[in-house]
Amino acid sequence: MPWTLGLMTGTVLDGNVDIAALDTDGVRIAAFGPWTLAPYPTDLRPLLARTLAAARAWNFEGPEPALFAEAEDALTRAQSAAVTAFLAAHGIPAGEVAAIGFHGQTVLHRGPGDGRCGATRQLGDGVLMAALTGIETVYDFRSADVAAGGQGAPLAPVYHAALLDAIGAGPDDAVLNLGGVANLTWRDGDGRLHAFDTGPANAPVNDWVSRHDAGAFDVDGGLAARGAVDEVRLARLLAHPYLAAPYPKSLDRFDFPAAMADGLSLEDGAATLTAFSAAAVARALERLPGRPRRLVVSGGGRRNPTLMRFLAERADVEAVPAEAVGWRGDAIEAECFAFLAARSRAGLPLSFPTTTGVPAPTRGGRIASPAQAITATPM
Repeated sequence: MPWTLGLMTGTVLDGNVDIAALDTDGVRIAAFGPWTLAPYPTDLRPLLARTLAAARAWNFEGPEPALFAEAEDALTRAQSAAVTAFLAAHGIPAGEVAAIGFHGQTVLHRGPGDGRCGATRQLGDGVLMAALTGIETVYDFRSADVAAGGQGAPLAPVYHAALLDAIGAGPDDAVLNLGGVANLTWRDGDGRLHAFDTGPANAPVNDWVSRHDAGAFDVDGGLAARGAVDEVRLARLLAHPYLAAPYPKSLDRFDFPAAMADGLSLEDGAATLTAFSAAAVARALERLPGRPRRLVVSGGGRRNPTLMRFLAERADVEAVPAEAVGWRGDAIEAECFAFLAARSRAGLPLSFPTTTGVPAPTRGGRIASPAQAITATPM
């Protein structure tokens, strides 16, 4: 069977790339293939952290920082090497891979607003990846949507819909992804997709813990569990205009920073930031024209028992990990970009008016073939 590979690197900078194989035509999921979490070279994560800082200082004004080119090359080479190792480990010849869906690393994202167009930047050289792997590579998934007036995010809803179809789910079920940012996908009784970024998820808590030299993230939500939520501060955070704004809407991972907890202890800050992520989901559910009863949760946040408990308590909804319905929670984002690559190659739309706010269903992704790449790219 021809596999399509999906690659995803989240904004939490955990030092890994997710790789998943999917047998799909971009409409249905025929089979799930192997997947892995592949660590980067140790020097890449600090380079990406510096690049994100440079991106925030740049803020889409003037020429791109020179650091982008260095980081893009290093990231593409690291992910290409990870793909080669993945295929070798699972005995999959490159000739049995139809394409790679290469999301790249988001370094800055801004939705449209205040009379301005949105903007988005993902680092990832698809031409170089096609040359290094010898496999057709689909990349730059978001730019077409942004150019057409959309938010550029979230792009996962069309894949979430395919997953929901696979388990026969209806409007009682929604998908919540808890990465750096949280995004929600729900289908109404007429099958229309509704999707948007609800607010922060893991990013501010991770940054808070890291700032206190207490690790890279709140392991098992232990710090938050030992802390007390500052309810007065939480109420103030919940008054943020983004939460009340109509969707479609999208966020950058730094739109809700760790500084929201400044002045609190390590534990109380972790508890308050975690509660805010859950309470923002509650506000998001209020924006929908109907209310799902169950959230199927993917992303790293599903492994945080405190966050999952806060979801149930503050959003008044059943929250279950993706594994509870037979999905692979750690692989979903990578699978998504395999699915989107297949859709792009088939000329099918990736985004819709009720997911990104684009005026009409919009195709996306650029395609680099190995033959073109080898003549255009120095090895």
